[in-house]
Amino acid sequence: MKILIRDILAVLPDGVKTCSVAVEDGVIAAIDNIPPGFAADKTIFGSGKMLIPGFVNAHTHVYMTVFRNCADDLTFNDWLFGRILPLEDKLTPEDCYWGSLLGIMEMLSTGTTCYNDMYIFTDASARAATESGIRAVLSRGLTGGADDAEGGQNRLRQAFAEIEKWRGTENLSFMLAPHAPYTCDTGYQEEVAREARRLGVRIHTHISESRAEMNTIQERYGCTPPEIMDKTGLLTDRTVAAHCVYLTDDDIALLANRGVSVATNPVSNLKLANGVAPVPKMLKAGINVALGTDGAASNNTLNMFKDLSLLSILHKGATGDPQAVTAREALDIATKNGARALGLTDVGEIRAGMRADLAVIDLDRPNLQPLGDPVAALSYSMNGSEVETVMVNGRILMENKNFLTIDRDRVLYEVNAVCERIGIR
Repeated sequence: MKILIRDILAVLPDGVKTCSVAVEDGVIAAIDNIPPGFAADKTIFGSGKMLIPGFVNAHTHVYMTVFRNCADDLTFNDWLFGRILPLEDKLTPEDCYWGSLLGIMEMLSTGTTCYNDMYIFTDASARAATESGIRAVLSRGLTGGADDAEGGQNRLRQAFAEIEKWRGTENLSFMLAPHAPYTCDTGYQEEVAREARRLGVRIHTHISESRAEMNTIQERYGCTPPEIMDKTGLLTDRTVAAHCVYLTDDDIALLANRGVSVATNPVSNLKLANGVAPVPKMLKAGINVALGTDGAASNNTLNMFKDLSLLSILHKGATGDPQAVTAREALDIATKNGARALGLTDVGEIRAGMRADLAVIDLDRPNLQPLGDPVAALSYSMNGSEVETVMVNGRILMENKNFLTIDRDRVLYEVNAVCERIGIR
């Protein structure tokens, strides 16, 4: 399909300007220099609108939308072990499918075109992503070790089978996801690292999220979480480490030297009282920092605008430096840095030759007038409701706020039925 986006204010790698963008066969074919004879099947008129690269949610648990607003104001351990894990035990694969579709609806409606998911049931997220048309990097969460050898092996087999089943599916790729150093012993970590190398896939994990984790790993191994995961081979330039709130200077240097990408989750980390990740220090060390929402059980949304705004503001207050994370840096973290973390070389920017993963924003809003600096407006003025139309790989998935690939009413009905059954409501 050929799409022409005419005369729109576009956020480009080298600045913001009004231009026309041609999309053909899922790719941005041209910016301004539209090829002679380009006959668009569809034209989007850009007057009063802005075009941005779709956000890349670099760490989330999409199925957890079914747990939204049901595990709040708790300590991290009470939240995870006392509330969330018991609820997870009640879920079926079909529950997670509907929860994933709800999460995808929320992400599309707020400008996210790609997400990095860690989940408990194979196929559920893949089905939802494929049917909706969104871009997704998927990984079955892995826990295991000497105390749960059979369970750990079964989860690995599930991950292998899913990767094989969905291999070559458009817009899908896969990682292996050792959950965390406190749920995977060193032998299991080493095995996952070996299997990732064998399969040629990346690693998606949690590291240094809470004080409790820090204390547990120090008592168990006499070192920090990054240090133990480095010893087991999990820290490489193909690793996405979520959270990284509690890092020593040596940890930061280690992550930088190994080329690890960090997915910071500011809203989740603050809400669970886990603290503030040292993002400015990581950026200064040369670490590729990406942005994630975490799951709706802890955020409580999958709205990247919410995390983008907090990311831009939080570190100014924490450091006393108004340029600790600028609006432009925050946008890069939420787009091209996320794509780099996930190994997606043709996503994250509006540039000829890149995949057409794009979001159109309606600027005719009181909170956006006068517009001033459009990039600053993304971080400091917008809330996500301004997103009007979204395409992934050149396919329009939401147009004028209407979902074209998802039955919105059916999803809401099914998710509420899940919540009734498992006793949330």
